[in-house]
Formats: sequence, structure tokens, C-alpha cells
Amino acid sequence: MINFITSVAISFWNTALEMSPYLLFGFIVAGLVSIFLSQQFIEKHLGGKGILQVVKAALFGVPMPLCSCSVIPVTMSLYKHKASKAAAVSFLLSTPQTGAENIFIVYSLLGPLFAIFSPIAAFFSGVVGGSLVNWFDKTSAVPQKTVNNCPRECFLTDKNENKLLRALKYGLVVLPRDIAKPLLVGLLIAGFITALVPDDFFAEKLPSGIISMLVMMLLGIPVYVCATASVPIAAAMMLKGLDPGAAFVFLLTGPTTNAAGIATIWKMLGYRTAIIYLLAVAGCALAGGSILNLLSSGQLPIDIIHHERMLPRIIQYFSAVILFIVLGYAIIIKPKN
Repeated sequence: MINFITSVAISFWNTALEMSPYLLFGFIVAGLVSIFLSQQFIEKHLGGKGILQVVKAALFGVPMPLCSCSVIPVTMSLYKHKASKAAAVSFLLSTPQTGAENIFIVYSLLGPLFAIFSPIAAFFSGVVGGSLVNWFDKTSAVPQKTVNNCPRECFLTDKNENKLLRALKYGLVVLPRDIAKPLLVGLLIAGFITALVPDDFFAEKLPSGIISMLVMMLLGIPVYVCATASVPIAAAMMLKGLDPGAAFVFLLTGPTTNAAGIATIWKMLGYRTAIIYLLAVAGCALAGGSILNLLSSGQLPIDIIHHERMLPRIIQYFSAVILFIVLGYAIIIKPKN
């Protein structure tokens, strides 16, 4: 039992060491994004119908520092402010998969191929989903008055505050509130996978290719896991033999779908849009996973094994300490009303 707990703790700590420098840097970048891409700016560019609004929505969604839980009220706010259903779906698809901070996390644990491929896939999935809504859902839905705009914490708009201070406040205080607990849970799950699952388990139990991707899709669609928390879980499964394409399917479906989110889309945008949304997620996940397997030849990226050599240990230790202070503050200190 002691050896098991020790193994989980070591895996938890090693994964945190790998993520922490990139995650802290990503938090700061996300704070800057929150300043320069305001909610008002996004709403201005997403009204009307057509492919241009869909593409804009996907482009805006990819870097936005919004997790799975906060993207739905923001999307409904966009829709209330005359963004088209297609643009709303495009934004809803592209945003939770990635983000300024998540790109750095993916790079830290899964290497450059995943870090480049993931935001590109998020963009294209948004365009595909929005385009399908444009083509196949001609109905109109009236947003319910009970849907609130995104809280002030989603976009800091206090213009009396210094912009750099606002960016740091958002990146290091506000944003961690959304992901601190899911991130720690994800690290723990990764630790348990490392300790419990034998080496090459997935390679032996799951045939590589479409079968493993379908299994990961069935696992990822109904559960709630934010993009940040899904990365260490995917990395741990890949180290146990899961092929890159199947890991990507989990990274895409976990953050973009969950039972509560689908129910909200069904109620607010209509059943047709909800069905199109699910089909777009499933299709893009399988297509992206297949492409990634081709690019990586279905093999474990060497980055996931040797990536720790890229940064000095002293930087990783210092960053990990700062990260746990930031996460602890986010969990313990309650926001003022």
C-alpha cells in the first residue's frame, strides 16, 4: 500500500514539474488575451449569417481562456447579442478544446506535434460544426431571458485598473478558479493510471486505430473534464500504450461535451443544433485522431519520454511551488461578490 501511494505521489509530482513552467506562462498569456479580445469585440464581429462569421467565431474561440464550464454562458451571451446560431456553435466547439494556457500545457506533456495539431483541429472543428448548422438547421431559436451574460470574472473590464495588473489578476487569480480543482483531480487520475495500469496495457487490450478511438470517444463524450485536466490523463494513458490518435479523441471530446452542456444546447439552440453539435464533435474527433496517427505513424511521440530535459530542474521546481501557491489561493480564497 505504501509503495502504491508513493508511486501515485511521485507521478503526481513529476507531472506537475513538467506542466508548471508552461502553465504559469500560459496563465499570463491568457490574461493578456482577456484584455485584448474583449467580449464586446467578439460580439461585434459574430452577428449575421454566413461562413465568415463561423470562421471568425472559430478564430476567436481557439485562444480564448474559457473552460468548459464558462464557455456556455459566454456563448449564450453572444447569441443574445445577435450572433448567429452557426457562429455560436463554432465558438462553442473551438473554445473549450484549447486556449492560450492549454497550448503550453499540451506542449509541456505531449510535445510540439500535439501542441501544433490541437489548436488547428479546434479551429477546423468549429468551422465544420458551424457550417453544418448553417446548412442543415434553418430554424430560429429565441434565447431564454434567464440566461445570464458571462460574469465579470470572464472578462475583466474595470478600465480604472492598470491593463498589466488586470491581465495578471485574470491569469493568476480568476482563471485558476475555474481549473484548479479539475487540474488537481486530473493530476491524481494520471498518478493512479501510472501506478495501477501495467505498461503497454492499452496497446495489448485495445487495437490501435478506429477501435481505440471509438472507446475514447465513448468515454470522453458523456463525462465532464476540462481541457487542462484532460492533458495529464491523456499523457498517462499514452505512456501505457494508448496510440496518439485515441488520446487526441479523448482530448477533443472530453472538454467539448458533457451531459449538462448538451442539455443546455438542446434547450437554448434547439434539438437540431444539439444533434449537429454532437455529430460534429464525433466526426472531427475521429478524423483528427486518424490524421494524427498518420502524422505520428501511430507511435508514442519521443517528446513525451524525453521532454523533461528541455528545461532546467531548478526552473521546474520553482515553477511548481508557485503553481501550487496559485492553485491553493484559487481554491481556498473565495471571490468577493
